[in-house]
Amino acid sequence: MKTQALLLAALTCTMLAASPVNVAAQDVPAYITAAVADSARPADEKAQDANRKPAEVMAFSGIKPGDKVVDLMPGSGYYTRIFSKIVGPKGVVYALQPTEMDKVVPQRLKAVRSFAGTKDYANVVILVQPIASMQLPKDVDIIWTSQNYHDLHNPMMGSPDMAKVNKAIYNAIKPGGLYVVLDHAAAAGTGASQTNTLHRIDPATVKTEVTAAGFEFAGESDVLRNASDDHKLAIFDKAIKGKTDKFIYKFRKP
Repeated sequence: MKTQALLLAALTCTMLAASPVNVAAQDVPAYITAAVADSARPADEKAQDANRKPAEVMAFSGIKPGDKVVDLMPGSGYYTRIFSKIVGPKGVVYALQPTEMDKVVPQRLKAVRSFAGTKDYANVVILVQPIASMQLPKDVDIIWTSQNYHDLHNPMMGSPDMAKVNKAIYNAIKPGGLYVVLDHAAAAGTGASQTNTLHRIDPATVKTEVTAAGFEFAGESDVLRNASDDHKLAIFDKAIKGKTDKFIYKFRKP
């Protein structure tokens, strides 16, 4: 009976990890609610909140006060600002922009530079490094990447060895720490074939690549999933822009 109980417990844990987890509004911690409501956030970023649902996404991510966070490929800093307020004065946010991406879209890092280290976001530190030779901070709590993991497969990034990139991320995270990937979903079975055309990636490919580096799959959220997206349009197409089907995967370093 004891053996059966242990097997049942293990099976239950496996099923829970595999099932999408969503966070009800009433379960969002106050520090996340306050970070999203931050008066220093630009109006154009707050206008995106209805589609991007930052409170629910942040609650799922596990980021908390005092954490050391790497925002890998931060874009224009939408999440960077929110991270800054969540981790607070005892935490730090490293906005790491690959050199390769900065050459293609320099305006994004310029946007982050406009607030990093200022009074409102004093704990934000900018790093600019080649993706293939990243020198990540050590013992970080969370490494996060949003809507850009697919780009790591593309020529503009030098098509880096994903095994090495994910292993470098694994090595930088402390035991028990998390790696969170949010990206635009491609159709099942397409792998990484559409990363440079539609700017989408098959979620299964992300899971395979990341777990190969040693991470354990810790769950997913479907708060940004969109069943009406047929995965046939590029993410920049006006018909779907801002409303693509997005997956959020969370991985844990044992």
